[in-house]
Amino acid sequence: MRSALSIHSHADFSSGVAAEGASQRPISVPVICGLALPLDALAILWSSALAYALWLVDAPQVSWSEYGIISVLGTLLAINVFYLSGLYEFETITHPRLALRRLSAAWIGVASFLIALSFFTRSSEDYSRAWSMIWFVASFAHLALLRWALHKRIAKWVSQGRLYRNVAIVGSGPGAVRLLRKMTHAMDARIRVAGVYDDKPGNRSRNALPLSGDLDALIDRIQREAIDAVILTLPWSEEQRILAVLDRLRILPVDVHLCPEPVNLDCGKPRFTQVGGVPMLSVARRPLSDWSRAVKEIEDRVVAAGILLLISPLMLAIAALIKLDSRGPVLFRQKRYGYNNQLIEVFKFRTMYHDMRDVNAEQLTQRNDPRITRLGAYLRKWSLDELPQFLNVLRGDMSVVGPRPHAVSAKAAGALYQDAVQDYVSRHRVKPGITGWAQINGWRGETETLLQIRKRVEHDVAYIENWSVWLDVKIILLTVVKGFGGKNAF
Repeated sequence: MRSALSIHSHADFSSGVAAEGASQRPISVPVICGLALPLDALAILWSSALAYALWLVDAPQVSWSEYGIISVLGTLLAINVFYLSGLYEFETITHPRLALRRLSAAWIGVASFLIALSFFTRSSEDYSRAWSMIWFVASFAHLALLRWALHKRIAKWVSQGRLYRNVAIVGSGPGAVRLLRKMTHAMDARIRVAGVYDDKPGNRSRNALPLSGDLDALIDRIQREAIDAVILTLPWSEEQRILAVLDRLRILPVDVHLCPEPVNLDCGKPRFTQVGGVPMLSVARRPLSDWSRAVKEIEDRVVAAGILLLISPLMLAIAALIKLDSRGPVLFRQKRYGYNNQLIEVFKFRTMYHDMRDVNAEQLTQRNDPRITRLGAYLRKWSLDELPQFLNVLRGDMSVVGPRPHAVSAKAAGALYQDAVQDYVSRHRVKPGITGWAQINGWRGETETLLQIRKRVEHDVAYIENWSVWLDVKIILLTVVKGFGGKNAF
């Protein structure tokens, strides 16, 4: 109760910041993020024109149209790479150091690709290296300056309270208390509770929350001040009461949300659907179905086939080295959990001595593990032992991107994974992958503590709930950029 009350008092409009924000027009966060994209495009194109004006405008037999085409293609490529790198996410925009790191990596990648492409498509004597260098440096400077200015502007808007969504709560009973406690735990800085109201203030219990007024007071406040949303915490069994409140609120310019009675219900991205013509709240759903499932299957087969064609010479060389390094088969087959918690046989290059192999992964691999061969240590360090799993993708057992498959006896801090994490099995709602969201965020390798496996599962579930083709492309690109190795790979 104390944490819920603290939100109410802290977010009251009587405070100076709230009053200042209420007097000014609120600013939409999606609009801010959306405007960053065209501004980046203009900065890159302007830098290209500036480079041409400084270096090539008086040069004989030089056409702007050719350089203009390169500039447009480079801009389109950069915008897509920026998007995949998360540069248009609000959390990135508001953290200048994070934004600068991602911008540097993305722009260096784009510049390198354009330089290589230009050398392949134009003769070296016609290609102006000076123009490209001026363009790349000027673009980066303009992009960095743009993000610094945007960060400063957002900081000012935050101080004015113009980025907050002011939320009022209708209902002061146990449902409102649970809601406020949940919102306190979430710590969303963009949500400010404006007050608690009740349509029946005379029927309140002693343990109810302090009120800011009745329903008439709330309506009057919505008409006078900037209230963005109203959340109803009324019991769902009181249908007529809810309908009566909705009838009075639906005519006002405000979002109205009906909070479920089990506030702690975790249903991912909730949505309403119709079953037999009856509207229902979807609290759990298949992450991949219909077209999304078909697209994922096509993506896996095409990407896996292309990669296998490219790396087949490397795989043949590794296979020969394994035979020369130690006795035993080239491939190691291990039972692991796959889609729908079913067991699949995963292929890997053998990295352990054949008589020391651990089929069920009952003993976690450690640094300087005596079971690992000399060649196996290098294969594990750079994750080259995972390459045969592209064959699993072609067989349909795995995906290129997804939660990593775990062995049946894998443990964290002495506990089986499924015992260490309550919703561990939920990661098996999709096919396991060769790389994944957890891996590119550093949660790979050994699991000596419960935190390590919980963070891994947390990232896996986040990937499943937010899956898209673009997210898969982003993970693949980041896997290539960051490399397959790491300090936790052994």
